[in-house]
Amino acid sequence: MNAESNASTPAAAPERRDLVILGGGLVGMTLALAAARQGLTSHVVDRATPAELTAEGADGRASAISTASWNLFTNIGVASRLDALGCPIEAIAVTDGMKPGRIDFRPTPEEGTLGRMFANRDLRLALFEAGEAEPAIAWHTGATVMRRTRGPYGVEVELADGTILAGSLLVAAEGRQSPTRDEAGFAYAKWDYQHRAIVTGLTHEKPHEGVAWEIFYPDGPFALLPLLDLPDGRHRSALVWTVAEKDAAGITKLPDAVFRSEVAARMHDVFGRIELAAPRMSYPLRFHHAARVTEDRLVVIGDAAHGMHPIAGQGLNLGLRDVGALVEVLGEGARLGLDPGDAQGLARYEQWRSLDAFMVMSVTDGLNRLFGIPGRLPSAARRLGMGAVQRLPVLKRFFMDEARGVSGKLPELLQG
Repeated sequence: MNAESNASTPAAAPERRDLVILGGGLVGMTLALAAARQGLTSHVVDRATPAELTAEGADGRASAISTASWNLFTNIGVASRLDALGCPIEAIAVTDGMKPGRIDFRPTPEEGTLGRMFANRDLRLALFEAGEAEPAIAWHTGATVMRRTRGPYGVEVELADGTILAGSLLVAAEGRQSPTRDEAGFAYAKWDYQHRAIVTGLTHEKPHEGVAWEIFYPDGPFALLPLLDLPDGRHRSALVWTVAEKDAAGITKLPDAVFRSEVAARMHDVFGRIELAAPRMSYPLRFHHAARVTEDRLVVIGDAAHGMHPIAGQGLNLGLRDVGALVEVLGEGARLGLDPGDAQGLARYEQWRSLDAFMVMSVTDGLNRLFGIPGRLPSAARRLGMGAVQRLPVLKRFFMDEARGVSGKLPELLQG
């Protein structure tokens, strides 16, 4: 990866590459690495520097990487850097407030795990390290985009220091607040859940045995996600606690002892005695889904295209499916001698991804609304339905395939 900071003098002529990727987060960097495997070059632009993105405490979240996403990391040469850092998800326990009638999803030994849990910081470090050795990627850090231009023969991006980057296709991977998407006038459905996710780390007395817990309460889901034990042997999990927006500030500011007590009460002693092991962070929860994800020489991917509730941990995985599909379409076009900005290729990508993204997001949103209905009768009905799923192997297989990301038409990079 050619690391470039803001130059004191603009380049004499713009360096043209196949892709200009705006956003150097998890999705943007994965795209650059995957594209390089297909012989495609890219500029990657981000407002932050690698040091800022990977600093301790910059992103305290952890992500569930599905089986299909792990295949992608394997196929682009990143898995070897991550293998020792991820905790296998051996099973998922889903329960309505820890009442009787839970569902246990556990694959067979032949199927492997349901995914792996990684600290976001570890994912970022692995991607940056892989990119450093990749000459097909030019990395522009600490850079502010001042102008985006798309024309019939290519795209240009001008940075604040006067540097001009040229390419065939502009890719917006800037996250939920994507200025490129908004500048292009993409219409999208959106709403605010009026909830926040409080994220932190826990150490606990009993081992988690690789089980991820999704405990549904009327105010929102309470997720316990398995992480690797600490070097001193303490067992560890990530907590994602969804609370109503009106309560979030008060809960976030609780003294550690009181906060720990509130968390323990909702865990029902499933892991024994607990301690806080990381600072608390909170994020607003909103839904948005772009009606279209492509335009002339422009494609919008990842959270810039679709943002969802974290209830099923599929947000990053959906973005990585975008990466796999886009690279496959671009690679096939390149073999036919087509320009990366070819309209027919982008139309194929849009058709491929629109239905899959919409289905995943609809299911996620529906689950959140279903489990958010308070009262004894709705709770009893939910537990009855969960009991039916527990007893029917076909239904359990469907949900496990969704969790592993192996349903639907998979891009080649996401196949085993």
